[in-house]
Amino acid sequence: MKKDNRPVYINAIGMHLPNSPVSNDEMEEYLGLIGGKPSRAKERMLKQNGIKTRYYALDKSQNSTDSVAGMADKAIKNCLAKAQVNKEDVELLTAGTTQGDVPIPGFASMVHAEAKLAVCNIVSHQSVCSSGIMALKSAYLHILTGENENAISCAADMPSRMFKASRFENQPEIQEKGLPLDTDFLRWMLSDGAGAMFLSDKPNAKGLSLEVEWIDVKSYANSFEVCMYTGANKKKDGTIDKYWLDYPSFSAADADAAINLKQDIKLVNNTVNLGVQHLFQLIESGKVDPRRIDWLVCHYSSEYFKQPIVDLLKKGGLTIDEDKWFTNLHDKGNTGAASIYIMLEELLYNGKLKPNQEILCMVPESGRFITTFMKLKVVGNAQEEKKPLISKEDEILAPEIHIDNKPVQEKLVRDLTQIWVNFELSLRSTPIIERIYNGTISLEDYKLLLLNLRQQVIDGSQWIARAASNVSMDYFDIRSSFISHSRDEHKDYQILEKNYINCGGKKEDLYQGEKNIGSEALSAYMFHKASQPNPFDLLGGMFIIEGLGNRLAGKWGRAIQHQLDLKDDQVSFFIYHETSDSNDNHFERFEKALNSELLTEEMAKRVAKTAKVVAKLYQLQLAEIGNY
Repeated sequence: MKKDNRPVYINAIGMHLPNSPVSNDEMEEYLGLIGGKPSRAKERMLKQNGIKTRYYALDKSQNSTDSVAGMADKAIKNCLAKAQVNKEDVELLTAGTTQGDVPIPGFASMVHAEAKLAVCNIVSHQSVCSSGIMALKSAYLHILTGENENAISCAADMPSRMFKASRFENQPEIQEKGLPLDTDFLRWMLSDGAGAMFLSDKPNAKGLSLEVEWIDVKSYANSFEVCMYTGANKKKDGTIDKYWLDYPSFSAADADAAINLKQDIKLVNNTVNLGVQHLFQLIESGKVDPRRIDWLVCHYSSEYFKQPIVDLLKKGGLTIDEDKWFTNLHDKGNTGAASIYIMLEELLYNGKLKPNQEILCMVPESGRFITTFMKLKVVGNAQEEKKPLISKEDEILAPEIHIDNKPVQEKLVRDLTQIWVNFELSLRSTPIIERIYNGTISLEDYKLLLLNLRQQVIDGSQWIARAASNVSMDYFDIRSSFISHSRDEHKDYQILEKNYINCGGKKEDLYQGEKNIGSEALSAYMFHKASQPNPFDLLGGMFIIEGLGNRLAGKWGRAIQHQLDLKDDQVSFFIYHETSDSNDNHFERFEKALNSELLTEEMAKRVAKTAKVVAKLYQLQLAEIGNY
């Protein structure tokens, strides 16, 4: 390394896999049948590639549920949350893909817009699997030379759109004979996903980072005809004399199958040979010492190719033990340009890495044959990494409601339960809450959360009191419950203030604070509802807010306490709610109101709608933390 070059570290890795995993048996339910007939090659291809589950950004009607840039955006959000970096601080965005959503403009421009990063430097890369590592090398070089201090590198692929059955409906020969092997082969191999990495010239202060020692990319396109391609048809001699834009129309190119993604099966084994050849060159040059390799992260697109790689390495006198190979091909699928990101994301966070271990990454590409290698070194202190106490995969439980067995009450409980589930799911993808779940929340994040919640908590006792004043004497018991509830809420903000100050916050910040735009909307809605005569539909809002305290606040509080090593008097606002919202008659009062004569069918509908609105506005409040 030159003296004026800086070290470069991967400090966080994010990923996004769309929708739910798709099993082998379900694949044609998403991709569809060609000419109404099942594929004859499917079972053989799946047996060879070894993939058990993969992900598609498609539904079973073959409609897209996301975009390539959209998936990259989600991976970037996940990455920045783990890095505890604000998107406004990103200096450089590099992006790679096999095929973006549009031919023009560049992929990085589309991702930049989707991710809503601040004005920054961008670089687009387009190839096949190697485009992801090309984007990473670009980010690496910008930081290495000092042009930028940090960068986001991302890659995403969405090949499912290329293989859905409707894509081939205007190709007569395929409708009659089925897909040729050069396309059908890929249909059962490729899937959708995105990954992103945050790179910096400084390692993480806590936990592990991956120092990038070098990235080596070699193209062999000068020696081979194209192997994996779209936009043309090869002649028998391997040449191409017409590209898709040379056809008189797009429909003519489509009818001639020129836009189909293809792979020349006769050439594909060159990928393995060239990759191993490149590795031996790196060993001879001294860049790789096989004895020091702790992990080989190899993007082989199919299990079929692993054994030939192993055999060729043995012929050259190199054996890499099986326990050093790392892949998640079998359950994450072959996500093309994003694969190396998705593999390294799992390896970085699965607890198996140790300081000073060396990782060799290999990403071959069969487009027109490119081989890439990257050397990483694990740095930092693994002991400082803490496993979060909660997970986004934890079971969702709605607050329990005890009601009389009456049709109106039973229908309302079903509606409220579904509203709660949707609310809780939306919270999990809200940035500040996502950081609690993945263990990346900082003390500053937590203080900002308390500061923003205080403004809404103060309003809570006030709108409940206003609601009580608008309850007629015909419902004296309900009115009394509202007043008691208002008294309890008055205590909450005092506990919150003590937590904030005990975490190092300033008292004047509490009193000079203002509502964020989500809190403004929530508060305005609650006061509007509370000002109506007999505003019993506010019970829906109370169900959401008290339910959050009962089901989630304690878990969040303990997770924050664990992650930040806080004392009880720094998180008691959250932990207190777990018991107070269930034991201090909060839900008993709620249930009493639901079981009373006020709950007509019409009122039940109003309660459910108010719950839905409050859920949306409460999530907005948390999404707009710090946005005033």
